[in-house]
Amino acid sequence: MIEKKIVGEKAVEFVKDGMTVGLGTGSTVYYTIIKLGQLMKEGLSIKGVPTSIQTEKLANECGIPLANINEIDYIDVAIDGADEVDPQLNLIKGGGGALLREKIIARAAKEFIVVADPAKIVNHLGAFPLPIEVVPFGVEMTNKQIRLLGAETTIRYSDGIPYRSDNGNYVIDAKFPNILDPISLEHKLNLIPGVVENGLFNQMADVVITLNAEKSIVIKNAHEK
Repeated sequence: MIEKKIVGEKAVEFVKDGMTVGLGTGSTVYYTIIKLGQLMKEGLSIKGVPTSIQTEKLANECGIPLANINEIDYIDVAIDGADEVDPQLNLIKGGGGALLREKIIARAAKEFIVVADPAKIVNHLGAFPLPIEVVPFGVEMTNKQIRLLGAETTIRYSDGIPYRSDNGNYVIDAKFPNILDPISLEHKLNLIPGVVENGLFNQMADVVITLNAEKSIVIKNAHEK
């Protein structure tokens, strides 16, 4: 937990007074949101755009005023976690089920900051099952089409019934062998009827904040690779 807290709080340094901030979902960005709430009590003024109902609740508890994404022109910076990060800073996201809203907000942001503990840094994507948000209608047919791309798939369940995203959709967790061409895979998945969005966030992260083996903060910049 201490590793998550260190990198989560470090991301706050990218937030400046007056910004509109995309607030991610998950156990690492949790510490970012808590820290932002503390800074607001000290005079920081920001607006947040939450990526999930869970994050909306946390932001409200922390006293962070929220903006409706349909009523703003842009997001200055979005901060979110990741399930995996490869050397090119491509990501797998969506373990918490919020991938669609997370991707919309990340794409709308001028700068996308990713916070990730060292366990999330991998040589290639694919050990973590790829979440894919799909419409409930025809889910078994959609599932079969995803399997044709070489994945072992599972429809996500919660409390004995299919898990529903905040958007009312199902999530299929797809275990691919090593994802060596994530850009091609993202494109192929999004061509399948019934797929709403997938958890491959390719060429989107501007900065990844993590720790090295000595527990020192490492900031990876996409423009310096």
